[in-house]
Amino acid sequence: MMPDSARVQEAVDYVFTRAVERPRVGIVLGSGLGGLAAHMSVGEAIPYAVLPHFPQPTVAGHEGELVMGRLAGRPVAVLRGRIHLYEGHAPAALAMPVRLLRGLGCDTLIVTNAAGALDPTLAPGDLMLIRDHIFLPGLAGANPLVGEAEPLLGPRFVDMTQAYDPHLRQLAQAAAQKAGLTLREGVYVMVAGPSYETPAEVRFLRAIGGDAVGMSTCPEVVTARQSGMRVLGISAITNGAQGQPHEGVSHVNVLSAAAEIEPRLAAVVAGVVGVLEP
Repeated sequence: MMPDSARVQEAVDYVFTRAVERPRVGIVLGSGLGGLAAHMSVGEAIPYAVLPHFPQPTVAGHEGELVMGRLAGRPVAVLRGRIHLYEGHAPAALAMPVRLLRGLGCDTLIVTNAAGALDPTLAPGDLMLIRDHIFLPGLAGANPLVGEAEPLLGPRFVDMTQAYDPHLRQLAQAAAQKAGLTLREGVYVMVAGPSYETPAEVRFLRAIGGDAVGMSTCPEVVTARQSGMRVLGISAITNGAQGQPHEGVSHVNVLSAAAEIEPRLAAVVAGVVGVLEP
């Protein structure tokens, strides 16, 4: 059986048959947030379907292509769409996209997602800078690093003390202020999905320290930290806390809300990328 490191290398080699410039920043775009790629000067757009060993997304709002180009004048690689545990992928498969970005040369990862509020002071339309996370599926065994250890991919035991880089968070706050935007901070909780949370589950997730909840992101952050990448995470709050009895949610509504938030998210992300060291 081919080791994961060899699979990653085959995908990297394929990308460099179509794109020349090595990116320093990798960006993962969450549900309904793929429009951020429109703010780039695009050099090459590569469908996931042609990338060797690359898992395919099946969810609306996840376009499924790797976009190579420049954002704010800096070379970037953007994943328009991600895969999720609830699609039936093994946890280890969720590591592949980030490992590809690392293999392409990215030493910084920016992850975005659409999330529901747990903190009742968060409202749809808000942007939340992720300060820390609670990876519930990972704590229960669905961690992307489970399996045979491969030293080429990084250490087996990964320090997650500062999973979200403090300096990058400072840059994001500065970019938001420059753009006239408010950027809240909080703790993101990942659940497996695909069902949304019951009111009792919302109360539980809030009680354990969560400010927003979603079904992604944490596996990518764990993989990035194993790979030695520094990480910035931003949640687009697309729906309010479901502990409120009148509140409902659907994927269609989430995508619609994310599309409205995307220009503000793009301003923050571009602001950060533009001030990173070349």
